[in-house]
Amino acid sequence: MRRLTAAIVFLVVSGPSAAGQAPYSLRWGDAVSVAAAGVAALIPDATKLPKVAPSCAPCDPRSLPGIDRSALHTFSGSAGTMSTALLVSTVGFAGIASLDGATAAQRRGHVAVFANSLAWTLAATDWMKVLVRRKRPVLYTADAAAAAGDPNSQRSFPSGHASIAFAAATSYVVMAQREHLPHRGRNAALLYVGALGVAALRVAAGKHFPTDVLGGAALGTGIGWLAAKVHPTEP
Repeated sequence: MRRLTAAIVFLVVSGPSAAGQAPYSLRWGDAVSVAAAGVAALIPDATKLPKVAPSCAPCDPRSLPGIDRSALHTFSGSAGTMSTALLVSTVGFAGIASLDGATAAQRRGHVAVFANSLAWTLAATDWMKVLVRRKRPVLYTADAAAAAGDPNSQRSFPSGHASIAFAAATSYVVMAQREHLPHRGRNAALLYVGALGVAALRVAAGKHFPTDVLGGAALGTGIGWLAAKVHPTEP
């Protein structure tokens, strides 16, 4: 993960940029897109998906890959709260950094890109959780019986905290490079360090396995990059 972060930051600083490009647009279509993603993201919780009980409670830790099995010994009660606080800080910093040095038109466009990036990352993450139905670490512990009735106990992959954090960081990276925002190298490094911290804390809290946060990081990075690359610009 540290090597991945270093590689991304290197690309931000050294990759080609496109000065003078038209700013991103902010249109009614963005409101429709974000609203649609928001509704899609709410459905799994509103309908309590998945409705099928877990196949085991408790489950056998020996069925897990070694890297995930090691995470069953790292539960921390405060790490979950810290991961959420760091996520909010990371997303907030990405938004603020995208406004620094930008024109009024660019700022409006950045709001549209961020809103689409985060909303569709959340929707994709929530539905992937339902489709994959991976059991959370708690189902491999003595507390499995009590957790088995909660649909959320089968929504481990991918990590939503990790996907959102990496989506915010990556959207910023693409916009900053495209529009020559100041301090983009420093900001990119801080954002990816924050995203890595969020991922590590989710594992330490016992909310996810390492492969869950890796999957979330990949998903968030992909959607964050795509949202900033394909979003329409002003004519």
